[in-house]
Amino acid sequence: MAWIGVNDLQFKYSWTAIPPDDARVTGKPDSTFLNRGEGYEVLAFLNRVSSDKAGALKGERMIKSHLPGDIRSHKNVLQWLIDNWGKYI
Repeated sequence: MAWIGVNDLQFKYSWTAIPPDDARVTGKPDSTFLNRGEGYEVLAFLNRVSSDKAGALKGERMIKSHLPGDIRSHKNVLQWLIDNWGKYI
């Protein structure tokens, strides 16, 4: 389910067209890197891993403002969000 859309995002992104079945959008395999500057990738990732709109927006803030630069794969970004969820508003 899509919790958020392009107009809900709180940060500026590049919007390079990516096919919907591209690994950067589907997140499969989990080792695929997440380009946190690419809107289509971030939007697809947040909608895939979130359970509501507020969570998706919090995830976006955490990714853009706090996620360490060496954490790049979809799997590791998700694990970092889970491990650090309570540390940020």
